[in-house]
Amino acid sequence: MLRFLIRQSPTLALIEAVALLLAISGLDLASGHQVSLVLFYIVPILFAVCLCDNKSVFVIAGLAGVLWFCADLACGRTYASSSVQAWEMAIRFAFFFLVGLAGIALRDKQSASNARIALLERTQKLEKQIIEVSEYEQQRIGRDLHDGLCQFLAAIGCAVTSLKTDLADQGLKQLATNAGEIEGFLRNSVEQARGLSHGLMPVKFGEIGLPAALQELAASTTRLVPVKCHFESDGETRAGLNGKATHLYRIAQEAIHNATKHGNARKIDIRLSSNASATSLSITDDGIGFPKNETQSEGFGISIMRYRANIMDGELTIEPRSDGGMIVSCTVPAQPT
Repeated sequence: MLRFLIRQSPTLALIEAVALLLAISGLDLASGHQVSLVLFYIVPILFAVCLCDNKSVFVIAGLAGVLWFCADLACGRTYASSSVQAWEMAIRFAFFFLVGLAGIALRDKQSASNARIALLERTQKLEKQIIEVSEYEQQRIGRDLHDGLCQFLAAIGCAVTSLKTDLADQGLKQLATNAGEIEGFLRNSVEQARGLSHGLMPVKFGEIGLPAALQELAASTTRLVPVKCHFESDGETRAGLNGKATHLYRIAQEAIHNATKHGNARKIDIRLSSNASATSLSITDDGIGFPKNETQSEGFGISIMRYRANIMDGELTIEPRSDGGMIVSCTVPAQPT
């Protein structure tokens, strides 16, 4: 019934409001002037507010004043003077018009609020799609690096190794040494390319995907940066994380980047814990923390971390440790099964 009323045309709604108004005025006439039904005249006005345009609302409000006055005269109500009667009429008309104005204002405010909510939901949906596309492109580039560039560099490394061996067999020790240096450079290039590819596509969606990716992140951080990074997992990481796993991994990446670049940390601990209600990720470092000017206005990296946490309906906290350094924590509620 409610859906039918909302979907009907404004003209039909106006006719229904007039019919309702006539019914109320008839009831007012039947009850006599001893019983006041003036408040019931508000119902057709509010009905018009919900289903009609502004002009129709004022038409109903004015008609309500006219019908009330006619019913009042038909009931034989008397006034002390014509000025009192005119005052009563003015008060009733003003009251009905004010009800219409208030209803229109509330309707417009609600419509604006609904529009803002719809725009916000659409914006969030578009932002999620942008992040999903970005993650997909990163994974594609990572696969191209791993399956293309890494294999190509490895093949060149094998050729250089063979060349080094041939040069050594021919007694060309200096050239063999030079080839060995090139071999080492190529080996380092392969490791760096693999590290980039793993960073671009870190998480394989599965129950052990996130812990394995965080373990590799800790190992690569220790290997590439002068910092000791340790990972610890407590509890089963549920498969329900799926898309959330990548966001948690990126939060850990950003927290480690801030700790090493801005905090001058020498030790970083990554801890992942999970239970039936939530999954928690914490990154603790022993650095100097954030500079005072950065704590007042969050940087781009921290804003991205907070946005990723909001996408997961999670909570991100960044707080200093009592003995120096920072603690970055993200708690994500478990998805209902």
